[in-house]
Amino acid sequence: MPENNGAHVGLIGLAVMGQNLALNIERNGFPIAVFNRTGERTREFVEGPSAGKDVWPAYTVEELVRALQQPRRLLLMVKAGTPVDDAIAQLRPLLAAGDIVIDGGNSLHRDTERRSRELRDSGLRFVGMGVSGGEEGALWGPSMMPGGPIEAYRELEPMLRAIAAKSEYGDCVTYIGPRSAGHYVKMVHNGIEYGDMQLIAETYDLMRRGLGMPAGEIADTFGAWNEGDLSSYLIEVTASVLGYVDPESGTPLVDLIADQAGQKGTGRWTSQDALELGTPIPTIDAAVWARNISAFKEQRRRAAEVLRGPADGSVTLESGSLLAALEHGLYAAKVSSYAQGMALLQAASQQYDYSLDLGEIARIWTGGCIIRARLLGDIQAAFKQNPGLENLMLAPEFAPLLNQRTQGLREVVRVGRALGIPCPAMSASLDYFDSYRQPSLPANLIQAQRDYFGAHTYQRVDKAGTFHTEWSREVSESPAIGTQPYASH
Repeated sequence: MPENNGAHVGLIGLAVMGQNLALNIERNGFPIAVFNRTGERTREFVEGPSAGKDVWPAYTVEELVRALQQPRRLLLMVKAGTPVDDAIAQLRPLLAAGDIVIDGGNSLHRDTERRSRELRDSGLRFVGMGVSGGEEGALWGPSMMPGGPIEAYRELEPMLRAIAAKSEYGDCVTYIGPRSAGHYVKMVHNGIEYGDMQLIAETYDLMRRGLGMPAGEIADTFGAWNEGDLSSYLIEVTASVLGYVDPESGTPLVDLIADQAGQKGTGRWTSQDALELGTPIPTIDAAVWARNISAFKEQRRRAAEVLRGPADGSVTLESGSLLAALEHGLYAAKVSSYAQGMALLQAASQQYDYSLDLGEIARIWTGGCIIRARLLGDIQAAFKQNPGLENLMLAPEFAPLLNQRTQGLREVVRVGRALGIPCPAMSASLDYFDSYRQPSLPANLIQAQRDYFGAHTYQRVDKAGTFHTEWSREVSESPAIGTQPYASH
């Protein structure tokens, strides 16, 4: 333990992500003190992975705080929810005004908003920081999304820039915005990740069940796609996973894995907040419910015995043309999904006063994080050129490609429907594109129905004002039938 309060930062929580971040911080020249709720984990870490490094163990919270330079910087890498509140409660009486507490977990943005307010009242500075990249990213360079007081970020910036992932666009960290902005952006990042993974899974399913391709051949296809416009970490991972053979059975391991997907809640949070803000994100919504329905394994097994889809052989497929459609369709669907996520960030920026820079957010996602992809460079350019861009699909970088490649997406959805292979995220991406490009939607009928049974009023396209109609003599108290101007009070 240092005798001169020499640790630059203290870290609480030595699960794998915490350990790897600690090693990353130390490797980049910042002495670090570490603490874990169980002292044995701390001892194992300092005697094992961090042995001989500038990492000091603390076996009490008091010992950890004493080890730090002032203003003290404390990074919490504990499970979201109550454990974060418990850690803050332990630290609070030991800290002084100006000290910085960083929550590096996947906390719900509303919790971060509350904690920001509570700690500000105590003179402490609270930073909610999204961290993406998984275990490898934490060790060698994650994408980080810190939100909170700007002056706290300035003090943390040298360390954060040093440990961040690097891409051709720079260090994958930037100041996101005040209060809970960092955790909100990380939540939407995870929602986009849900959508991206579901789109890839549906593409795989159409190759596997529609074309009868074995896992190794599908792996080669994804590997080839990763050399083009679809290049991304998730496409790379998909090729690796599909190409892995179980050493015990000699079978592709993916064929032995149960079709029940887990989740930790960030995708659901994204959908819930989008509903609150009235911003449609149908691809992400579809990905969330697809994971949910995958959990009903036994019900699906029983349903397969009594419910029938299209007869086998009812659709004739040409492998080459469908693969080309899948490549173009997946790209178009991904752009639609990213457009939905960026639109949600725009809505949240206005509603929560975040002042988000969408170009910068796209930039820091180009390296380190799970959704890093070649198209993020174009997304950054689109918002840098036009910060007020209403929707990513309208950008000159994307509109012409979407007009061309949605034809492939239409074919993918058509084939999926004809074969009875579900493709909810693909369908949602296409429906979002088609709905957004329509100058006229059937909502006029919905509004008429609402006025009929609830007198909710409507507006007209041929004259100004708000109107209500007595649609039926049977339900009207007035003998006059027809359209009446409506004055709201």
